[in-house]
Amino acid sequence: MPAQTPPPPKTPVAGSPPPSTGGFFPLSQVRRGMIGTAWTVFSGTRPQPMGVKILGVLRNARGPHQDLILARLLGAEAQYTGVVEGMSGSPVYIGNKLVGALSYRIGQFSKQPIAGITPIEQMMQVRHLSAAPAGLAARANSASTAATFKPMETPLVMAGFAPAAVDFWEQKMAGTSLAQVAAGGVGGASLGSMKPSPAAEATMVPGSAVSALLVSGDLEVSATCTVTYLVANHLLACGHPLMQVGPVSMPMTTADVLTTLASPLNAFKIINTGATVGAFTQDRDSAIGGMIGAEAHMIPVHITVHDSTGIRHVNVHILDAPSLTPQAFEVVVYDALLQNNDSTAKTSYHLTGDIDVAGYPPSPLDLWSSAGGPMPASMDMALQTGQRFNQIYSNSARQGIVRSVNLYIDAIPRFASLQLQGAQLISSDIVHPGSTVVIDATIRPWQKPERNIRIPIVLPVRLETGTVRVLVSDAATLDRTLNQPRPPIPPPSLATVLAQDRRLHPPNRIYVSLLLPEAQASINGETLTDLPLSVANAFEPVRTSDQIVMNGESVKIMAQEPVGGVLSGFQILTLHIEADGSLN
Repeated sequence: MPAQTPPPPKTPVAGSPPPSTGGFFPLSQVRRGMIGTAWTVFSGTRPQPMGVKILGVLRNARGPHQDLILARLLGAEAQYTGVVEGMSGSPVYIGNKLVGALSYRIGQFSKQPIAGITPIEQMMQVRHLSAAPAGLAARANSASTAATFKPMETPLVMAGFAPAAVDFWEQKMAGTSLAQVAAGGVGGASLGSMKPSPAAEATMVPGSAVSALLVSGDLEVSATCTVTYLVANHLLACGHPLMQVGPVSMPMTTADVLTTLASPLNAFKIINTGATVGAFTQDRDSAIGGMIGAEAHMIPVHITVHDSTGIRHVNVHILDAPSLTPQAFEVVVYDALLQNNDSTAKTSYHLTGDIDVAGYPPSPLDLWSSAGGPMPASMDMALQTGQRFNQIYSNSARQGIVRSVNLYIDAIPRFASLQLQGAQLISSDIVHPGSTVVIDATIRPWQKPERNIRIPIVLPVRLETGTVRVLVSDAATLDRTLNQPRPPIPPPSLATVLAQDRRLHPPNRIYVSLLLPEAQASINGETLTDLPLSVANAFEPVRTSDQIVMNGESVKIMAQEPVGGVLSGFQILTLHIEADGSLN
């Protein structure tokens, strides 16, 4: 016996809550012409009813066995705003039974507010998922060749960021659903406690606006959609993915819709995030899911910026998700450098600090970026710091969490780059073991006169007759000489990366090193110099190991001097050793 079309529902009373106990309306019984009711927030925090007319079911519109219900939104509000960013997840009921969530729109200049509804039957699969890897995102295409359905964008709010940092985010997120940024502000979660608020939890109902925090604290990045389903603290929202990363951990907050901006190109809700109510734990193809009352895990990042005007602190928490965390980290560091009164085209930066990973000693940071380079020093510093962070965060061997990142940044109101112009020996290049040799190095600061630095070194008494090379260099050249290139596959272990980071030399110094004709080995990031022949021969059978790199020349650092900025360049000098035992 064919299913009977239910009678048209009574018009909901304004201010009444959406139904939540009527069960689900089967997709198999959805018919063209049915009238339903969607609930969403156009302003404030209370969901409002909106009429929906079913146009039919698009089979396999979101992928194999992933149907989409096509509907027209009714009422003056919908006719004025059209299909709105942030409306995704709005529950749709036929009678008092939940049929699905508004989630897709067609085109950008449609004259009618036509939307796609993700069936609740498909969304409910997310509630029962375990923490399994996410699959590939499904491309949602309508049956018509003239139009394409795409998920309603979730308004991404970046509160507290400088315009240049917002542009940087959009560059990093190009091609994803998180590239488009809407207006909004920081709410209670960032300004107050990150722990769930029981009072705020009680306000959550189907149709409520809900936000997922990607960054929280003094800066905030949030994505907002609408609650579809809420039973026994289990919540489903959006009706489509945010990033489809699978298991996630993001704070869930209430949202206050200040207004809904109507636009034929891109209508969206302007929102403030509210108090924390739980955590999102799943980001899947048909919905995002979470738990009311749960607490999310995020990575604390503490930044202190010192400039001529004083000290400024930026404290944030960033979500822990491989597909997004490194990019978000770079943007936060970039913004911290931009928002100080000393930030100009002539500002250089010196960054110190550490990255703390559970199970390992904190990994130190000592980075410099000078003005006058091929890119702004602020962006160069953000990229350098992000690269060091990503080496650790994305290492396949990492098992412990990143417990915190602590950064201390000095803004230097001048160009801080210097070039090594040359180096020479003060005396004869014919020397004896144990004698003192003086190196005269010429450096040129940016657009300033050259200056000379004299560096004495005492030669080892064990030097044998012959030729020894002297490397006068910047830190980068020295580190490349100490850490010889290794095979890129497989990638280095986390222990190797952390060991190499600890051995990096500060770039604001000039180094004088002897290049001795003795074996050198790099093992798991540690460099062993002056190896006796017997030890070098012992390593020979395993010298092709991914974690062991052998070199026929050993580096011995003899002296270093500060130069007051970022030095670049190197020169090699030659000494002729005479073994007559006499001293200069």
